Amino acid sequence: MEKRFVLLALGAILAIAFSLRGLAGMSAGIEVSEARLGAIPVTIFRTPAAAPAPVVVIAHGFAGSQQLMQPLAVTLARNGYVAVTFDFAGHGRNSAPLAGGIADLQRSTSTLLEEIGEVAAYARKLPGVEPKLALVGHSMASDLVVKFAMDHEDVDATAAFSLFGQDVTPTSPRNLIVIDGAWEPTMLKDAGRRIVAAVAEGAPSERVTYGDLAQGTGRRFVLAKGAEHIGVIYSRDGLDETLGWMNATFGARGDGFIDRRGPWLALLFAGLVVLAPPASRMLPILSARPLGAGPGWRGLLPLALAPMILTPLILWKIPTDFLPILLGDYLVAHFALYGALTAAGLWFFRRKDEPAPRPPVRIAGIALSAAALAAYYVLAMGTPINAYVASFMPTPARSWLIAAMFCGTALYFLADEWLTRGAEAAKGGYAFTKFCFLLSLIIAALLNPMRLFFLVIIVPVILLLFVVYGLVSRWVYARTGDPRVGALGAAVAVAWAIAVTFPIVG
Repeated sequence: MEKRFVLLALGAILAIAFSLRGLAGMSAGIEVSEARLGAIPVTIFRTPAAAPAPVVVIAHGFAGSQQLMQPLAVTLARNGYVAVTFDFAGHGRNSAPLAGGIADLQRSTSTLLEEIGEVAAYARKLPGVEPKLALVGHSMASDLVVKFAMDHEDVDATAAFSLFGQDVTPTSPRNLIVIDGAWEPTMLKDAGRRIVAAVAEGAPSERVTYGDLAQGTGRRFVLAKGAEHIGVIYSRDGLDETLGWMNATFGARGDGFIDRRGPWLALLFAGLVVLAPPASRMLPILSARPLGAGPGWRGLLPLALAPMILTPLILWKIPTDFLPILLGDYLVAHFALYGALTAAGLWFFRRKDEPAPRPPVRIAGIALSAAALAAYYVLAMGTPINAYVASFMPTPARSWLIAAMFCGTALYFLADEWLTRGAEAAKGGYAFTKFCFLLSLIIAALLNPMRLFFLVIIVPVILLLFVVYGLVSRWVYARTGDPRVGALGAAVAVAWAIAVTFPIVG
């Protein structure tokens, strides 16, 4: 291996090791234990031998899991609270499907509220817990914890991240803080202002407490700087304001520690991405001539724009609830149809002035290289995701869904990689086709907002996956000369991510 790749690998390994040490330091001094309430997995964060403290139940949002809420749990636990996280039905490692799904919101909401009640009742009985309870919820769960607190007057405080809107009154729920990311949609921020305005008796100012905390009528609205829908729960503003709200309600405690894992996570995954170029040098050269259709911009534009427009229009009225995974079934159908239309365009507009060279079919080399790349995505990158970000290792109920998702993602990535790779490929074409795909998802959500609204929320996550997998596939392509390796590796990784993330419904 060339010297520069050796140095790159050493630097990446050092960054990974350093970041893992920093992440471990976030939970220093905290006792973490796990339990199950029937199908519900529960994790308890607390400081050993601490004085009795209020308990805070923390609920994740749609397609999330309890790992996503660790920064809040660690921040509160290190400041003397008992923090409890859990996985909702159909999410994470909860083995019970989410009854009702989007089709029957009343039923699904009832199920989720019952689970909050079960976890809250369990948390109240933990040893060393004061008879005081607070709730924290993000996105979908923000509405749920607010509704639960309105129905249970013994909930002393609620922190709602990215609250969609509830019929909140000036006195119910008790002591509510609404925290939105500064980069979130305007409708979310307007909902937060509207809730606080009912107590402020006018346009509320940000970071000003209205009402009387002692009487339970406290209200506060905060915009977390530089944060979007997911980043808001990692932001310093969000964590600091949540801790401050609990301290204002229950009495100050702790030393003000705030979990700062965001930079460590960024360093960890940057190290894993930087490790990819030297790791790709271990793959075989599959083609001396770079393969791929590689049209210039004139040929690329119609092949990129047609699927972008046609895919959401074709799927608009077609039932796509063919798998027991909420929205994941539509997403994989979108991938499959988009890929099929791209492949059809490649065949129809293939250059007819010269015979298309037949690409070498080295099945064993392609399969082994793609398997190695997929293992890198799923194991090297997936293990820290599972530990620090979101549930990533499949439960038995989800394992078969990975294969089902792969049938759709493989069609898309094989067609797109072949379209955007090649000796004469348009510069910037790879990024352009990904932009078109994301835009097509937004069009789909606009056509069917009641069912597909959450697609808009996950667009930034898909964009991040496209950036990471795009960089890695570029290095893999530079080594192997065959775009099918990067395509199949990314197809496995995206199929895996969809199958382990989106809620399973009953």
